Amino acid sequence: MAETKTSEASKTLPIVRFFKELFLNNRFFYVMSGIIVLFILSFIYPALLEFAKLSCLIFLVVVIVDSLILFGTKKGIKANRILPEKFSNGDRNKVAIEITNGFSLKMSCLIIDELPFQFQQRDFNLNRDIPANSKESIYYEVVPKERGEYKFGELHLFVSSRIGFVMRKFSFDASQMVKTYPSFLQLKKYDLISLNQFNLQFGIKKIRRIGNSFEFEQIKDYVQGDNIKDINWKATAKRNQLMVNQFQDEKSQQVYSVIDKGRVMKMPFEGLSLLDYAINSALVISSVVVRRHDKAGVFSFSRKPENFVVAERRNAQMNLIQESLYNVNTDFSESDFGNLYSLIKRKVTTRSLLLLYTNFASLDAVNRQIGYLRAINKSHLLVVVFFKNTELEHLKNEEANTIQEIFDKTIAEKFSYDKKLIAAELNKYGIQTILTSPSNLTIDTINKYLEIKAKGLL
Repeated sequence: MAETKTSEASKTLPIVRFFKELFLNNRFFYVMSGIIVLFILSFIYPALLEFAKLSCLIFLVVVIVDSLILFGTKKGIKANRILPEKFSNGDRNKVAIEITNGFSLKMSCLIIDELPFQFQQRDFNLNRDIPANSKESIYYEVVPKERGEYKFGELHLFVSSRIGFVMRKFSFDASQMVKTYPSFLQLKKYDLISLNQFNLQFGIKKIRRIGNSFEFEQIKDYVQGDNIKDINWKATAKRNQLMVNQFQDEKSQQVYSVIDKGRVMKMPFEGLSLLDYAINSALVISSVVVRRHDKAGVFSFSRKPENFVVAERRNAQMNLIQESLYNVNTDFSESDFGNLYSLIKRKVTTRSLLLLYTNFASLDAVNRQIGYLRAINKSHLLVVVFFKNTELEHLKNEEANTIQEIFDKTIAEKFSYDKKLIAAELNKYGIQTILTSPSNLTIDTINKYLEIKAKGLL
């Protein structure tokens, strides 16, 4: 119902904008007001009457000429909106408007585009001058903050000549719908093909390998620095020199992104919910996993697990994951970790890396679920990803001058300390953790995955 009302209101809004723009900015009312003032003053100073009449006549002639310029041609103005195939959630997406000026004069255009209701922007307009008999492309950017369908309405142009006394309205039925998907633009940003060159820019750490994987590659001559535990004594005896076994990174391991879509993930941060940050990160880490020749899979849960995509490394895997994450929304319920454990036990039969995106608010919340988390961690490598409250972090670091500010700062420090206690409690049972801010989520998750692969923990 709310969406329908917004749509109906948007249909009448361009007319309101038109009169507002005409009254505030158009020269017509300024000049007409000046002429009216002249006629009023002529009652006091009769000599002004003839000048007022002449001004009125000239004004009418100019208005007629301006009207003939705008309404005397059938070509006029044509406009078309060009949208991308899909929007990337939380990123800047470019929208283009192509305008063709059929007039033989340069025209000024007030462009009003009916944006989707999700943007909640009712004063959006653009002003451009379009040269005579030419075609111009005008660009603007939108930043969607939630996934779903975004419906654009009509496109309105209010055109005036250089005289500027009259405006002509052109409306175009440019109703279009574009879907907003999890942030696929980040896939290019964190592409592992060029990941190394972004290490310094984005803070991705280089991990020194301190363990071996289990895939044997070849036997080679021993060189200083090789692990003596890898010496192949049979080959050494045959060759009469030290030989060592060389191993390569184990590949085709399963990595699942498990997304909690309960009410704790609805908390907003810079316009996006924690759920959307988790979904964007899951999409990026899945791409990273596939490029590292591992198998990527995802699923979500709250009262029951849903959107299950089996971990694979096929060509269409990323499309399957993206489509699965597109419709993930919170149901505002308490997440059931018991059902999560049951699903993992049934469907994830091979030891896998599980990246669990959730948000524990207190140590009591962790203690209620610790049994299920420990059970999952016995069969798999579980990494619990949860979030810092950045607003409280800022408050904690501010200087307190009043009793109320001291009280607020103390509470903020308490909540911040509780988050660290949660991480320590999970680590005590061998469960790895990532405590991060939403803005650093993707970076920290990639680092953790690379660290686990480098140490051969999976």
